[in-house]
Amino acid sequence: MKQIELVPGIKSSVLGFGCAPIKGSEGNNKSARALSAAIDFGVTHFDIARSYGYGEAEAFVGKILRPYRKDIIIASKFGIKANNKAKLLAPLKPIIRFAKNLNGKSAAKPLTIQNNNVASLGNRFHSRIEINPFEMKKSLEESLKALKTDYLDYFFVHEPLYEIQDVAALFELAEELKKEGKIRAFGMAFMQNQKELHTNYLESFDILQFNNSPGILNYEDVKKDRSNKANIFFSPINGVENTLLPEEKLLKLNEDFPESVILCSMFNEKHLASNVKLFS
Repeated sequence: MKQIELVPGIKSSVLGFGCAPIKGSEGNNKSARALSAAIDFGVTHFDIARSYGYGEAEAFVGKILRPYRKDIIIASKFGIKANNKAKLLAPLKPIIRFAKNLNGKSAAKPLTIQNNNVASLGNRFHSRIEINPFEMKKSLEESLKALKTDYLDYFFVHEPLYEIQDVAALFELAEELKKEGKIRAFGMAFMQNQKELHTNYLESFDILQFNNSPGILNYEDVKKDRSNKANIFFSPINGVENTLLPEEKLLKLNEDFPESVILCSMFNEKHLASNVKLFS
């Protein structure tokens, strides 16, 4: 598959695997098959977060990916975490998934996470943590332990809803973590409607990750500003452009942003194979 060097020395497959549904709307068996299939098809970029799977996804993903660690890219995030209520939800998740299969989308809503944006109902089971150096380092150590790895290729601030105070301290810590070999690059993951909160320091991050899809309101503005820059996109087919098929949206994103990685949550192996073929 085509490779993208988002940051010097770190190469990713142009198509990345979004792990948000793992241990949430998708169960163990289907998730394991999808991750293994992604690796077999040449996907090397895997996107995760402390909050995914109501706090359980990192450990699951780490176990599957550990044998391939030297050949893959792992990105995780801090800023949102599962709370104590999530532990109470854990035994109910298989039941809800079973109901989803019987009743369709209406039963799936309680477990729905749209890429790396926690769904409104899911917020009952998640808490936001302070964005400061102490919490950043603590969360990183938790992620490394869960993922069974010594380092992250990308470490993101996860969709803060307010302007970060003393952001310089975060960048200082990030440089220390790079020197220690615990992270390779430091980024910001955000929804585009949050961008105005962070304009003072966004370009100081090594990499930006945000929602982008043909047909969203400001697509042409983003294209003008960042078409030749390195980006990571999530929600790539959620734009209101109805004249394009999902695969056509992926191809357009790649054409308009040739230096970017596109994240997709690909749990249907036929869809995975089809998407990979677009960039092979």
